[in-house]
Amino acid sequence: MFKTVQEAVFFIKELKLVVKDVKEVEIVVAPPFTAVHAVAEAARNTNIGVAAQNLYWEASGAFTGEVSGPMIKEAGAEYVIIGHSERRRLFGETDATVNRKVVAALAAGLTSIVCVGETLEERERERRSPCSIGRSRTASTASAAATSPSWWWHTSRSGRSAPAGTRRRRRPAKRMHTSASVCASGLAPMPPTAAT
Repeated sequence: MFKTVQEAVFFIKELKLVVKDVKEVEIVVAPPFTAVHAVAEAARNTNIGVAAQNLYWEASGAFTGEVSGPMIKEAGAEYVIIGHSERRRLFGETDATVNRKVVAALAAGLTSIVCVGETLEERERERRSPCSIGRSRTASTASAAATSPSWWWHTSRSGRSAPAGTRRRRRPAKRMHTSASVCASGLAPMPPTAAT
């Protein structure tokens, strides 16, 4: 939950100037849903894509507080983040619910950014859990996979620079297979990195 509508639009106006000549990677921002439409308008005719931070797997119905794929598409987003570590940790999302969301996103014509990652405990043991492996299999049906290590976003261990391979690697435009990327939602301030 970073940025009001006004703050998000201001951020896009500044970002446009910084990234206007970038062509080798896709640049995608994920504002809060309240700002998706305004950010999409501010990013129109630029090289900046817009993502929603989540979606619900049903297209409509009595699901108070949820946002559907068609709603996201109409608001102007082309992408949606699914399975972010925060959603898994705080809201109990599972591989099964992530899969349902991926199917819904594809049906709505959205590009899914499916997050996979490890907990701090898994990182310290330097091994992947069956849960992480399951997430990787789920992600293979989407158009992009993103690392979302919960230890990175939720501990002081992140330091000032991102671990190798977890930031600023985007899939090339129009490619429809999985690749490593970062799942940084909410237009949160990004820590400086050595590899910009």
